[in-house]
Amino acid sequence: MSKKILVWFRNDLRLHDNEMLVEAIAKSDSILPVYILDPRSFGETKYGTLKTGNIRAQFILESVLGLRSSLKQIGGNLLIAEGSPENIIPQLVQEYEITEVYHHREVAREETHVSTLVENALWKLRINLKHFIGHTLYNKEDLPFPIKDIPDAFNQFKKKIERDSIIKPCFSAPDRINVAEVIDWGTLSSLEELNLLPQQKDQRSDFEFAGGEAEGLAHLQKVIVAMQQAATTKNLILASKLSAWLAMGSLSPRKVYWEIKKMEGVPNTKAMFNHILLGLLWRDYFRFMFKKYGNTFFNPDGFGSQGLIDIANEQDNFNKWKNAQTGFAVVDAVMTELNQTGFISNIARQTAALYLINNLEVSWIFGAAYFEEKLIDYNPASNWGNWANVAGVGNDQKSKSVFDLDKNIKNLDPKGNYALTWAS
Repeated sequence: MSKKILVWFRNDLRLHDNEMLVEAIAKSDSILPVYILDPRSFGETKYGTLKTGNIRAQFILESVLGLRSSLKQIGGNLLIAEGSPENIIPQLVQEYEITEVYHHREVAREETHVSTLVENALWKLRINLKHFIGHTLYNKEDLPFPIKDIPDAFNQFKKKIERDSIIKPCFSAPDRINVAEVIDWGTLSSLEELNLLPQQKDQRSDFEFAGGEAEGLAHLQKVIVAMQQAATTKNLILASKLSAWLAMGSLSPRKVYWEIKKMEGVPNTKAMFNHILLGLLWRDYFRFMFKKYGNTFFNPDGFGSQGLIDIANEQDNFNKWKNAQTGFAVVDAVMTELNQTGFISNIARQTAALYLINNLEVSWIFGAAYFEEKLIDYNPASNWGNWANVAGVGNDQKSKSVFDLDKNIKNLDPKGNYALTWAS
């Protein structure tokens, strides 16, 4: 009997640097690439927010179709289904006589729960679900410490892994692929079918995200060109805006690192290189912290105790905040930009979070849930980990005092132009 491997794509929508895909091709006669649109990812939360808003949903749909296009270019295709993976994957296994299922391991509770449900269902069929790790710059097995001993302080984590760990080279993208014979590869739902409306472009935004591996790689090259220009003009723009493609796995963090590293020796580019590397390390840090501590990051008190909550006005204050109606110009500008574009800078995220938590006395959990709906670059570990840190309930309790709203505002909008531009 021929060996067929089902490759279950989730937040790893790329051909380059994809060990799971490379191994599946090498160890099978044919593969069945599968993407499953899970309705649970588009429902409403207990905070009155959506799991996925229209801007990120559109980006996800584009990313999935981008993967299908990439697979078609090398002789393959992507089977697209809608429903619960724990129901659909066992059905596909039986229908196509699959011998093994491959997927990338996640770290947050909802994603890992789905993996467990799939694994349990496959176990009944005596089919193995093989886990791969492909979301981080540093592989878990290459860290200089076991997960349980990872330093809680980011600076210690950064210092030790940069000194004692290596970043592996990327896996090459396959140039041909042999897929199972499928009559109907399926169609992808539209935004409207997900009960979402397309977002109209806001003319105040100077950047538009488009999902997919090809778009991510093209944007990475634009960042490199910007670095080259900075080498002559010394006008360095630090906002790389790579995070959305990283979140969907359309860009590999290792791919970003090795491409940017080519510019390391070029004059006046070191600051940009270090800035991008720092962002990649923060992504790794939060993923490993989730691996270390599990779901503690989703608890309101986290690793400490959250501050005062104005219970009587909490919902009203939260609504004012998310609708950019607080009356505080800079915060309203941040929320307007977020609502209109799905993307705001890191310092803008901190500013909005500090105001919600400390000034409006709303539980940080509400803010984290709203960012989950709105951010085009949302990933669970970075979002909930950052919010917990700002709220003072993160795993590194020494970081409580590093956030300052007034200082943030001065850095974000020193001349008031930002608040003026994004006035709602």
